[in-house]
Parts: sequence; structure tokens; C-alpha cells
Amino acid sequence: VQVAESGGGPVQAGGSLTLSCAKSGDTFSKESLAWFRQPPGKERELVAAISWDGGRTDYAASVEGRFTISRDNEKNMLHLQMNSLKHEDTAVYYCNDNYTSCNVHQYESWGQGTQVTVAS
Repeated sequence: VQVAESGGGPVQAGGSLTLSCAKSGDTFSKESLAWFRQPPGKERELVAAISWDGGRTDYAASVEGRFTISRDNEKNMLHLQMNSLKHEDTAVYYCNDNYTSCNVHQYESWGQGTQVTVAS
């Protein structure tokens, strides 16, 4: 069972990207999901989380109002719409399929992530 992130790439500051996450071998089921990111030389951090029914979303203060997390349970997909990108959004972005807290050290496995590079 693996998650696979996609949609990253280079983008100019002020631009937009949409990241996607798919899970192979299983469904997301009734789990909260999240996006984390790891900027170069820094710790992995929570970006956004969404409840299993999509009714609740939470965002890091640094992305509030610019990023939107969404999920499609029928298609077993998680998305992150990123607008007004800034240089400091440059990071490898990871999908989390069993989100319970922002403590990255409690999670044993991660996907390969997708690189987002924002040129200033």
C-alpha cells in the first residue's frame, strides 16, 4: 500500500500549482488526510489537513488563504490547490493518508513526495 504524489514542478512566484495524491492497493477509507512539506534544510511540517468527509480543513498560518486542500473519496484522491505561490513555498510536498497530528515523527512511512520549486 503506497501513496503517490504528483503535480509538482517549477513555477514563478505568484503562480499556481495543483498537487494530487493517489493511494494504491487500498482506499483512503474514513481517515483524515494531510499534506506536509519539507523545505530545503528544514524539518518536515504540516501544510493542511482534511477530515474524512471533507467537512473540516485546517491550514498552516503560512498558507492560509492561498492553499486549498480537498479530497474525492469516490476517486480515492487528495488534492492541494496552491495559489499565489511564494519562494518560501519551495519544498518537497508529501501526502499523509492517516493523519492524526502534526507530529511528523509519529509516522513511519511516507511517499516519495513531489518537488515544488518557486522562483522568486
